[in-house]
Amino acid sequence: MIMVDMSLTPEQQRIQQLAREFTAQHILPVDREWDEKGEFHEFILEEVKKAGLNCMAVPQEYGGPGYDAVTQSLVAEEWGYGCAAFATTLGGNGLSSYPLAIAGTDEQKKLYYGRLVNGGMGGFALTEPGAGSDAGACATIAKLDGDEWVINGTKCFATTCGYADIMVIFASTDPGKGVKGLSAFIVEKEREGVVVGAVEHKMGIRSSNTVELLLKNVRVPKSHLLGKEGEGMKLAMKTLDMARPIVASLAVGVGRRALDEAIKYAKEYLDINGKPIGQHQAVAFKLADMATQVEAARQLVRNALRLKDAGVPYTKEAAMAKTFATDAAMRVTADAVELMGQYGYSRDSVVEKLMRDAKVTQIYEGTNQVQRIVISGILLNS
Repeated sequence: MIMVDMSLTPEQQRIQQLAREFTAQHILPVDREWDEKGEFHEFILEEVKKAGLNCMAVPQEYGGPGYDAVTQSLVAEEWGYGCAAFATTLGGNGLSSYPLAIAGTDEQKKLYYGRLVNGGMGGFALTEPGAGSDAGACATIAKLDGDEWVINGTKCFATTCGYADIMVIFASTDPGKGVKGLSAFIVEKEREGVVVGAVEHKMGIRSSNTVELLLKNVRVPKSHLLGKEGEGMKLAMKTLDMARPIVASLAVGVGRRALDEAIKYAKEYLDINGKPIGQHQAVAFKLADMATQVEAARQLVRNALRLKDAGVPYTKEAAMAKTFATDAAMRVTADAVELMGQYGYSRDSVVEKLMRDAKVTQIYEGTNQVQRIVISGILLNS
């Protein structure tokens, strides 16, 4: 079900259509195969590059397309429609690019963006076994030794870090200060001591790469400190502000596809009297509610990202968009499974995959409970 948004510019509409066609040609035919195998064919990354849809957040002066936030979200929605795992993988490039846009020096941007625009993958590692929503509990330590930082620790649920060429990794440079001692570093995958550990076996987004990352006396130049020492938490929060509406866009895509599958089923499946079940008011009203949730989620996303593109504070709106859109995706996919009965619950139907994929959107880039803390904190302190 495609909604027409007259507020999009001709260029945004062109990119949206390009992403939609790419999804139809390259993702929809194989997304369930990827899910079953728990991996996707890496040649697809080359196809993304040929289409000009990789490294969307990289500015033009560094070789990227430099798309605005709204345009990035349009592509994320189409990829989410095709395969949330694929969208998460490509989103890893954006997630790891944002800290560079916020705090990177010109030399750091040339190093990092250069890897990405030449076909490399970026990774982002913040979460640890004992530090999820509480980044102040970070146990990964970075100590300055002459002109090098030496990093030791373990990261978990590290996005795309299994095959990333270059990563943004957060470590404590002053453990006694909690979140005020957190700093960010650029780390190339080939650095001695960078070890990919266990691969996470996930309920959903199964073909995306999520791993444990072991850092054993990893040495990086002093110049690889990203931003100022002790300001890693601020950098992480600003990065997540940028990432949350993109995750919300992905969730809109997941919900939209579940809605499409449910509509198709309601038109084709006949009741005992030979009448399509969509002609029953209970089913029709369910579809109406599902469509309303998907569209409301999309508009919250657009609002947050237009504020971002305008240079207006948008932390609250980003959290609202992420919370509502991902909760909506979970409800809509579950409703689709229920509406389609035993077929919806079967692995022969894509909607059970969509429901599994939707769940993680409520968790990563900050759980929805954390989003509600962000929203309420701004409301009560304004």
